[in-house]
Amino acid sequence: MNHRRSIGLLSITLCGILLAAQTVLGNGFTLEQVLSMPFPSDLIASAKGDKVAWVFNDQGKRNIWVADAPTFKGRQLTRYDKDDGQEITEPVFSADGNWIAFVYGGPPNGDKDSPNPTSDPSGAREEVRIVNVRSGAVMTAGEGTHPFFAPHNDRVIFSHDEHLWSVAIPVVSSVKAAPPKLAAPKKLFEIRGTVAAPVWSPDGSRLAFVSSRRDHSFIAVYEPRGGTIRFLDPGVDRDIDPRWSPDGKKIAFIRLFNISDTPSADRERLLPWSIRVVDVDGDQGNQVWRSGDAWMDSFSRLPLEDNILQWAGSDRLIFASEKDGWAHIYSVPATGGTATILTPGNYEVENMTWSPDRSYIVVSANNGDIDRRHLWKIRLDGSGAEQLTSGDSIEMFPVIVSGGKQIAFMQATANQPLVPLIATSDCKTKTPIAPQAVSRDFPMEQLTQPEQVIFKAADGVEIHGQFFKPKGANGRAPAIVFMHGGPIRQMLLGWHYNYYYHNAYAMNQFLASRGYAVLSVNYRAGIGYGRAFREAKNRGARGASEYQDVVAAGKYLRSRSDVDGKRIGLWGGSYGGFLTAMGLARDSDLFAAGVDLHGVHDWSARADRGQGGGSPELIKLARESSPISSVDKWKSPVLLIHGDDDRNVAFSQTIDLVRKLREHNVQFEELIFPDEVHDFLRHQTWLRAYHAGVEFFDRKLGRETRN
Repeated sequence: MNHRRSIGLLSITLCGILLAAQTVLGNGFTLEQVLSMPFPSDLIASAKGDKVAWVFNDQGKRNIWVADAPTFKGRQLTRYDKDDGQEITEPVFSADGNWIAFVYGGPPNGDKDSPNPTSDPSGAREEVRIVNVRSGAVMTAGEGTHPFFAPHNDRVIFSHDEHLWSVAIPVVSSVKAAPPKLAAPKKLFEIRGTVAAPVWSPDGSRLAFVSSRRDHSFIAVYEPRGGTIRFLDPGVDRDIDPRWSPDGKKIAFIRLFNISDTPSADRERLLPWSIRVVDVDGDQGNQVWRSGDAWMDSFSRLPLEDNILQWAGSDRLIFASEKDGWAHIYSVPATGGTATILTPGNYEVENMTWSPDRSYIVVSANNGDIDRRHLWKIRLDGSGAEQLTSGDSIEMFPVIVSGGKQIAFMQATANQPLVPLIATSDCKTKTPIAPQAVSRDFPMEQLTQPEQVIFKAADGVEIHGQFFKPKGANGRAPAIVFMHGGPIRQMLLGWHYNYYYHNAYAMNQFLASRGYAVLSVNYRAGIGYGRAFREAKNRGARGASEYQDVVAAGKYLRSRSDVDGKRIGLWGGSYGGFLTAMGLARDSDLFAAGVDLHGVHDWSARADRGQGGGSPELIKLARESSPISSVDKWKSPVLLIHGDDDRNVAFSQTIDLVRKLREHNVQFEELIFPDEVHDFLRHQTWLRAYHAGVEFFDRKLGRETRN
């Protein structure tokens, strides 16, 4: 008999679940408490370095905060007071620091519907808004994204319908005056194709951008005064990431070569690339550096995201590459020559910021502490590196302020979630920017310190994980394996810097507080351990080689004397949901139950749309690499959780799995969120999902009762 519980039954019993989950056991705490800290993101600094700003997500209420020199005392700028799922992203200062532009809401789906997780009858849309840093007055510029300001701070420009639009900014006469309504936006210029990556010249007279034409793209320059557009060094390849030289006479850019290549069963496409420099007033560009043609040389967006290429001065370029197998920073003469590595070693650089004189950068990396992040000062003359932070903390997203005298960044520990700090340039003195925003209910002293564990998969690959041992546990505890999503992620020995995994870390702490031993697994295909680990052969739809790391985690737990090997569960979201379903489908004798949030269950559905090459052989392999191909072996119960407006993993992935589970009489329960997206937008959604997951594990695995 199928013992499926419907969402209706779950909804009816929700109050009882919440009460049970909130019960404080010994040194326990509630899920509400451990998720009560505001989460900071999008830390930015003004051009003058006299202000920093960031976004706080306080239990679903998202707002921009700002702090001014010299005290850098944080204050709330916007006043959004509802858990309505409307995001705030992409904040950017005007050059004079008087305005911040940002995106309110989320991008539309394929049906052109913006995220509306409260099912508000008035609807929702993705808008560019601006806020005055002094008065807090907020004005709407129009539908769009990717805002930036005109050189004289008199206009805000943004992307809409894949082109650029402009709106004049009015003068705000008084702090108390009502904000004026902005005029209708006007298209900046017409051009065939789509416009991306716009950047002003140093003197503000010209705008460089990428003009994409489906199978190729150009670097173009728009001159507002003359009303002209010129293409620089056009070719048949994909030109991206234009960067002006400090004197405004040259532009460096990346060229991705269009080559003939077919995806194979064990690797991604090869993508050789080069760096070119072109005189803005000339025609022909020069290649100053070229990658090799081997797999490790292939272009990757992973290193430093938007900071892949930058000018260090008029004579040198800084770029990121994984040519030695790790995400590192290199320097090359702007006239061409040999590239010099600036961050050598078996570690990865994740984000960075520039000094005002562009003589050094500050990076966040896992150098010498592979399961954390720390800040390092890298001198661009090649004279060496200086470690600025160390120890049991995690530091991310640095920005240099006060003319290089101070650094703002985010920091977390095992007990303290991410918070914004201001520090001296050597980071020896650090001060919280917004201590008043800290939740008084947060159970900092009651959390467990995760332990680093290292074990090997069946093929000998070394796997790192974090083990959350329940405090005061006696005897053999039930255990749970957690798998992150992505899969291009790395879980750390502390609170995570990504909102999704900040919540997941809270869930793991809560499970540990209720008597479960939790093992968070950094399976192959994730970041932090080099490109060969991240792009492991036969992973995902090409053979699911990473699944053996999950099996190894289960066997590791079974080998521990403090774990009940018959009560091991699985949970994870997205890619982690895929691996949860894989464990239940292939190894129900090892994994007794699972909670699968918006997981991929049939890779062939995605491969058939061209994401895996689309060949019959790869589609067949993709299905064989999916949990849906092994449902006939599935014996353990599962809780399926999914939002039906998911833009990352199609809701049909869960529909199709449920059909198969019904056919084979597999026990399953479901919790469905109408109008929610992949990364749940409402705080209440996270609470409902996690409460349901805990209650499910309590029923299926049991937990040790402690006095």
